[in-house]
Amino acid sequence: MKRGLAAHVISYVVVNLAQVVVWRLFTPKHFFWPLYSLGVWGVGLAWHIWAVCSPSRRIRHSPSQRD
Repeated sequence: MKRGLAAHVISYVVVNLAQVVVWRLFTPKHFFWPLYSLGVWGVGLAWHIWAVCSPSRRIRHSPSQRD
């Protein structure tokens, strides 16, 4: 699960950074449109972080309880 979270964080940073660069190069005087993906995707990323790092996930289960 942590590997998936790391991939999610890396893709979030790379894609949104690319959008900010495109915005800055081509439309800096217009509305900051990358805000939409930063916000909406950020909410999804926050949920993913919570799912992986929440205290309930840290409880160790015996192998017989993992069904």
